Amino acid sequence: MFKVNPYRPGAGLMPVYIAGRDDEINAVSEMFMALKLNIPTQSVIFSGLRGVGKTVLINKLQSIAEEQEIFCKHIEVEERKDFISQMAACCQAFLRKISAKEKFRSLIQKPLDAVKALVVSFDPKDNTFSLSMQERELYHTVNLTQGLTDVLTSLGEVALKTATPICFFIDEIQYMRSEELGAFLAALHRANQLGYPIMIIGAGLPKIYKMLSEEKSYSERLFIYREIDSLDYEQSREAIERPAKSFGVSYTEDAVKRIIEITKGYPYFIQELCKLIYQNTEKKEIDCSEVDGCVEEFYDTLDGGFFRVRYERCSAGDKKFVFAMVKCGKLPCTISNVALNMHKTVTAISTLRAQLINKGIIYPVRYKELDFTVPEFKGFIQRLDEYQEWLEEN
Repeated sequence: MFKVNPYRPGAGLMPVYIAGRDDEINAVSEMFMALKLNIPTQSVIFSGLRGVGKTVLINKLQSIAEEQEIFCKHIEVEERKDFISQMAACCQAFLRKISAKEKFRSLIQKPLDAVKALVVSFDPKDNTFSLSMQERELYHTVNLTQGLTDVLTSLGEVALKTATPICFFIDEIQYMRSEELGAFLAALHRANQLGYPIMIIGAGLPKIYKMLSEEKSYSERLFIYREIDSLDYEQSREAIERPAKSFGVSYTEDAVKRIIEITKGYPYFIQELCKLIYQNTEKKEIDCSEVDGCVEEFYDTLDGGFFRVRYERCSAGDKKFVFAMVKCGKLPCTISNVALNMHKTVTAISTLRAQLINKGIIYPVRYKELDFTVPEFKGFIQRLDEYQEWLEEN
């Protein structure tokens, strides 16, 4: 029988209550107010592991920005998809909005030409614009940085003149190609220098700090960086209790402690476990027996979906690298210990390391140290028969 459930595990699904993110929401809301007043403001980058709620947070911030009549567009960068085409589509949406008011139509030709040049030059398969070969040659440019800079600065000029600030919400930044990221940072930097009301709210895995700093040394001044982590005890309690409270359901103190112990305060895990508990009980007060009765199903659910999806992206060589990391025991682990467990040199496994970082499975923590981007991924690996067989052989 169907039962309305107040818990919502899923990729970016908005929970009934967003716990532990008030500081971030309040700080960025103030920045939106400054943007509306044409006061120059930095952009914001959120980083964190899978399942900590980065996407939920930026979706919430987008809804706040839209309430303040800031033009917003969400871009989810995909590993094998061209970021330029996504960016061009967002820019065109802004120009359509502006052109809806007749008094502003004369302003859009310059940014429209810049978008055309970007699409023609760097996304030739796009058929958005019907252009002759002669026109395509006219618009063509070979410099991506200049192309993106022309787009953002001309857009920013229109945003300023029409009192329509712009905020792009960019998720999964770690999948941006190096040349795209470098060009985009340069373009944003120039738009900021000119005082245009454009900002970025971005999110990605922990590796993005290193990516940004390697592309442009000034990125540390271009952005405010916020790390999004697991919830502390009181924040976890709120995430557990608040959704059920509106349905007249409560938890004993021991049940709350047990849920936090199992989930380690990770928001996605809390939503997943509490969803199962709520679905499987008719009680108005949930105690430890209800929690413990769902633990096996909880791990089965994670193992079959959340963890399995990441694991199946690994090649045979990748999996051996992952097994060697788990065998190290304590994480983060050093690359030299991983090499030792694989009976290889550090140089010999450097390609596998790079592949796993690019796939978003692991990330460099400190100098020559590595960890998984997915919380509790180590426990999942330890539960695999494949890992146990590898251990016996090694």
